[in-house]
Amino acid sequence: MKTIEDLGDLRGKTVLVRSDFNVPLDGTTITDDGRVRAALPTLTTLLGKGARVVVAAHLGRPKGAPEAKYSLAPVAERLSELLGQPVALAEDVVGDSAKATVAALQDGQIALLENIRFDPRETSKDDAERAALAEDLAALADAFVSDGFGVVHRKQASVYDVAQKLPSAVGLLVLKEVDSLKKATENPERPYVVVLGGSKVSDKLGVIANLLTKADRLLIGGGMVFTFLAAKGYSVGASLLEADQIDTVKGYLAKAEELGVEIVLPTDIVVADAFAADSPHDDVAADAIPDHRIGLDIGPASRELFREKILDAKTVVWNGPAGVFEFAEFSHGTRAIAQALVEAGENGAFTIVGGGDSAAAVRVLGFDEAAFGHISTGGGASLEFLEGKSLPGIAVLEG
Repeated sequence: MKTIEDLGDLRGKTVLVRSDFNVPLDGTTITDDGRVRAALPTLTTLLGKGARVVVAAHLGRPKGAPEAKYSLAPVAERLSELLGQPVALAEDVVGDSAKATVAALQDGQIALLENIRFDPRETSKDDAERAALAEDLAALADAFVSDGFGVVHRKQASVYDVAQKLPSAVGLLVLKEVDSLKKATENPERPYVVVLGGSKVSDKLGVIANLLTKADRLLIGGGMVFTFLAAKGYSVGASLLEADQIDTVKGYLAKAEELGVEIVLPTDIVVADAFAADSPHDDVAADAIPDHRIGLDIGPASRELFREKILDAKTVVWNGPAGVFEFAEFSHGTRAIAQALVEAGENGAFTIVGGGDSAAAVRVLGFDEAAFGHISTGGGASLEFLEGKSLPGIAVLEG
């Protein structure tokens, strides 16, 4: 893949950067600016080279038309604070405002286009429609830098199509993401431990299938664990269960035994009366969940078990929280996993937090991000990488 250095002298050139600014908002307040901060190395590098930087990004899931609640205005404000210089925000994607905003840039200045998904062509399944938007974007710039790892698994106009219309390179963030994930999946140091959580096992079927041929040990938590427990014949009460995946999970358990891969399931579960932060709760054995109760976290014995299974690893990848970490009483399992990764890292292991809810949990629970080998900005993209899939936004840059 070509890097920014391969683009040559950028002074006076306009560079379109695809970033990922899909940040959580409380009204107009950004509650986690991790993705904005992750974009800074690429942006500051380009600005330092005298480029005129134009950023395209999305936020939320607008229906192909402007929606005030999905405006990138809060991002422009926060990015301006972090960069220490003004960030002009266009009022549209590729219309008159975008053209005027870009034309007004001087060397070393930056502008942000309005939410790219306000244009329905961005996510169109029609190649010609996406190509038309890519032409409009390319008309604004002299070069393209792909730096939104959270979207590189999407075949979208500002990710895939525009890369075919301009001299293109990979940004520092995407380069770091790919190098880190390759380090964890191509001849990783062993023991190689993968911790999987999150709500649905169906979201990670391909990942599990692929990792059974690569990892030494899989630790399963989160809502998806109840399908594993059901596959072992346990009752899971009112817990989240994908009954249609039980046979698939049985197959994985059998395959793991055949390959000598250890699958570690919780031995105890924190069960509650209801899905609520203040719901009464207790610790019960994983094979004794009452019919009327719902599992919301792994129990104390399981936290210690998971810690032991992580501490001797040389490579650890974690994707998905162990429980409903947004509720303080059910965040202990997720906290224990994060702490175990920190300790493993101190022992010399290379650790990756695989984006999405896992990355959010690390920040919400107050961990120092520097304590982990790498925190991914793309949950879906990192999962597809772990699944062994080709990422269109990367493949197009590789030619």
